[in-house]
This record gives sequence, structure tokens and C-alpha cells, in this order.
Amino acid sequence: MAGEGDGSQGAARPEERLERAVRAAEQALIEFEIAVETFRVEVENFSRLHHQKLGPMYSRLDELDAQIAEARAARTGDPEDIRQADEARARVMPMPGVEELFHGWMDSDGLFPEAVAMLTDQPVRPPQRVRPSDEARKLYRELARKAHPDLAQDEDERRRRGEFIARVNAAYGRGDEALLRELSEEWAAGPVPEEWKPSRSEELYARLEWLAQRKEMLTLVARELEEGAIGAMLKLAPDDPDRLLEEIAEQLLAQVAEREAELARMVG
Repeated sequence: MAGEGDGSQGAARPEERLERAVRAAEQALIEFEIAVETFRVEVENFSRLHHQKLGPMYSRLDELDAQIAEARAARTGDPEDIRQADEARARVMPMPGVEELFHGWMDSDGLFPEAVAMLTDQPVRPPQRVRPSDEARKLYRELARKAHPDLAQDEDERRRRGEFIARVNAAYGRGDEALLRELSEEWAAGPVPEEWKPSRSEELYARLEWLAQRKEMLTLVARELEEGAIGAMLKLAPDDPDRLLEEIAEQLLAQVAEREAELARMVG
């Protein structure tokens, strides 16, 4: 009898080890996804601020470069200078059309307050800065761990979790702490998923393979974010992006001053 008991326990050990490995891989993947999504939100926020604060300076530099190249071409008449002037002018961003100007400024009731202020010469409220609070980050991490679709064992549950997490991601992207708290309460009051049960070894191996593929895909996403221009800048000063923007602005202002002085000398 004792031998049979020992044999049955020994037979169960490989699946138990696989189950623990799957659970550990699931949690590691979720933590990785949380980190990638958090960095994506930070990159998006920094990109918005970068465009808002520095966009006009970049445009001014492009315009000055075009004017300098055109002044040089007019003075020399050299075909190569003319070609370079044409290329410089082509790089200057054209004025956006009406649709672009008001993209995202319309709701079901008409223009947003910012657009109304612009059209009526009232002070324009700058775009609201989005930076999730510590509490919002905590709520997001808790929800991601509890409701992540990768923890589902059937398609219906995966679909339900996927729709819920999409709402969680949207709230986190807006830094909406109140909505994240509501979503946390909604999840707590929702249907309790069936307890995960040990599966056959083949299914566990397949699960581990899927998790590895998912992590590989997320690694590529993270690399693209980090290697992008905005991500690379953000990594230079992750704790103080405002100061980084100020430093870049100072450099751009110096470049604008140099270009204006060069243009003045050429046309003078």
C-alpha cells in the first residue's frame, strides 16, 4: 500500500512542477506587460508634452534653414544650392488643414471649450497633463494582476477579461484614478472565475510555449519604445522629464538665435 501511495505521488510530481512553472511564467509575463504598458503611457505623455512645448521651435528652425538655403541659392544661382533650397523648403511642415486643427476638439455637443476659446479670442487652457498618480498606478497593477486575460483558461473568460482590461488600460492612459477605483470595485463584485485546475502535461507544455512567445512579442514592443526618439529621450531623465524638456528648449532657442543671425548676415 505504501509503495502504491509513493508511486502515485511520484507520478503527480512532474505535472505539479509544470503547474508551478506555468503559474510563475504567467505572473512574470503580467509583471512585464505592466512595465511595458506603464512605459508606453509615459512615452505617450512625454511625446505630447514634447510636441506641445518644442514643436514650434522645431518648425521655426526648419523655416530658418529653408530661408537660409533660399538666400544662398538666390545669391549663387548654383544648381546644387537651388536643389538644396528646394529640399529644405520641402522639409518645412505645411500649415494643417481645418480637419487636422480640430481633430480631437469635437464632441457630441460641438466644439470643445479649448476650440471655442480659440475662435472667440479667449485665453486657451493648455492641454491637460496626463501623469498617473501613485494610487492610479497601484490600482492599475492590482487590476492587471487579477483580471489579465492570460489567466483565463477558456475563450469566453479570456474575452470577458480582455474587454475589461481594455477599459482598465484606457482609464490608466488618462490617469483617471476615480474610474480605476470603480473598475476595481466592479471586478470585485463580478463573477468569480472557476478555480484553475491542473491540466495534462501536454497542455501545460503548450501553455509555457505560448507564454514564451507572448513575452518575445512584448520584448520587441519594449525595444521599439526604448529605441524610439521619444523613448530614448525619456530614458535620459525618467524622474524629471520637465527638466529635460527645458534643457532641449534652451538648446533649440540657441540654435534659432544662431540661424536668425546667419540669415540676417546673408540678406543684409
